[in-house]
Amino acid sequence: MSEEMPERESMEFDVVIVGAGPAGLSAAIKLKQLNADLEVVVLEKGPEVGAHILSGAVIDPIAVNRLIPDWEKENGHPFQVPVTDDIFYFMTEGSRKKLPGFGMPKFMHNHGNYIVSLGNVCRWLAEKAEGLGVEIYPGFAAAEVIYDENGAVKGVATGDMGLQRDGTPGPMHERGMELHGKYVLFSEGARGSLSKQLIEKFDLAKDASPPKFGIGFKELWEVDPSKHKQGSVEHSLGWPLNSDQDGGSFIYHIENNQVYVGYVVALGYKNPYLSPFEEFQRFKTHPSVAPLLEGAKRISYGSRAITQGGWQSVPRLSFPGGALLGCAAGFVNVPRIKGSHNAMLSGMLAAEHVAEAIAGGRSNDELASYEEAWRESDIGKDLKPVRNVKPLVTKYGSIKGMMLSGIDMWCNIILKWSPFGTMKHEKADYQATEPANMHEPIAYPKPDGKITFDRSSSVFLSGTNHEENQPVHLKVADLDKQKQSELHKFAGPSTRYCPAAVYEWVDSKGDAIPLGKEAEAEDAVFVINNQNCVHCKTCDIKDPNQNINWTVPQGGEGPVYPNM
Repeated sequence: MSEEMPERESMEFDVVIVGAGPAGLSAAIKLKQLNADLEVVVLEKGPEVGAHILSGAVIDPIAVNRLIPDWEKENGHPFQVPVTDDIFYFMTEGSRKKLPGFGMPKFMHNHGNYIVSLGNVCRWLAEKAEGLGVEIYPGFAAAEVIYDENGAVKGVATGDMGLQRDGTPGPMHERGMELHGKYVLFSEGARGSLSKQLIEKFDLAKDASPPKFGIGFKELWEVDPSKHKQGSVEHSLGWPLNSDQDGGSFIYHIENNQVYVGYVVALGYKNPYLSPFEEFQRFKTHPSVAPLLEGAKRISYGSRAITQGGWQSVPRLSFPGGALLGCAAGFVNVPRIKGSHNAMLSGMLAAEHVAEAIAGGRSNDELASYEEAWRESDIGKDLKPVRNVKPLVTKYGSIKGMMLSGIDMWCNIILKWSPFGTMKHEKADYQATEPANMHEPIAYPKPDGKITFDRSSSVFLSGTNHEENQPVHLKVADLDKQKQSELHKFAGPSTRYCPAAVYEWVDSKGDAIPLGKEAEAEDAVFVINNQNCVHCKTCDIKDPNQNINWTVPQGGEGPVYPNM
């Protein structure tokens, strides 16, 4: 920024919360429940609360039962569809086999849980928070961490609005605002841009395994009423992925003849030619899935990175002046395919320690008691018994890995002991990608426009919008490295792992580089269609050189997910 740029104005609060997801909103509510006089503010980069929220989602009500004990008595709460049917399948290309439920631990079953739109849950929580006096600012993206003279976090700054492509102020330029607090809580979700900086600055991950992630896809469909089974929950593993690839599907029947159809692909895959988006499209063509979608209407689409590292990948949560909450810390229980309850519990737990610290006259110091408490809390009790599932599947593949995982989970439940101890994740996901010359290109079928679709039409359904003249929020550190390594060595996986057609490799004529010819493309140009970005952050995770840095665009931009 220019030295002539005017100083930002600042506002003072007791607690600043970054992100109006389930963790941040639960923290805000709990803080006001504990001390109504606390001044609490929540920043949300989406244009409204819930606009950027994407999850399956089948939710365990343990956290909401504690946070709002009488929620069931209310009209209009978002927990309208209890699970009535819970089935798990193993798929081959032409068939599927139901897996016996009795072999799975009780916590793997979904009876007693609810199928929800997590975006609507967050909208509901926001109403609760505002009713208690919490200030919520949607459309304001936290772009910078502010530190005090001792190096402790004292606040965040929102990004400037109205910057031009080159970063200079345009005619509608507005300077960002600084929001200062006695403590700042970061609940940005998976791979949050500020959370990533804090983890590095304070070396929070020094004792943790590398983080692991998946990319999740979700579509909302309106189906034939005769095919609709409200409350039905189906999960699968197997086809279309190979046995050495980790991932699986979900199909959830909600109200109004609507169905959530989704797929998750773990980002530790080796083959740079693999396209998670196309694998999701292939899944929908399975003979057990396609009939459900025949004649149906696709209403919405979205994609999001999901934390999968679990117990051993959780970094230190506290640092001078603040803490990490929810998926910014990585509290998803992978085999249960759930993280919202732990996100809420982490927000509530952090709030308790923040309120206690402020009551004791403290500020901007480290909330070490929060860090010390989480592993003995219900979050830790949820994550520890399943800690080896992800590394076992990564090491042994989906079939053998799941069998060993089942044994390990039962040993943890019955004996409070694991034959594997606590396994580590050996590699970050970007390190798992192998050079293209070790693999064959994958030619995926063209979409039919009825059950399978391309990225462009999918992004349109996500409601994504960015001002095209603003600075590109996807920062490539070294364009030459991107060409020599990402394209020539790894065959341009950015064109395939991105679910929104943000990245393209084109020749001097503007034509796409042909599949399998990437190593020969000396005149290639890297094109970034940042206006397509759905904020999944997969590029930040999977780029083989860690050469792409996802940062926040102008506040209020990105996808707008309805009922997702």
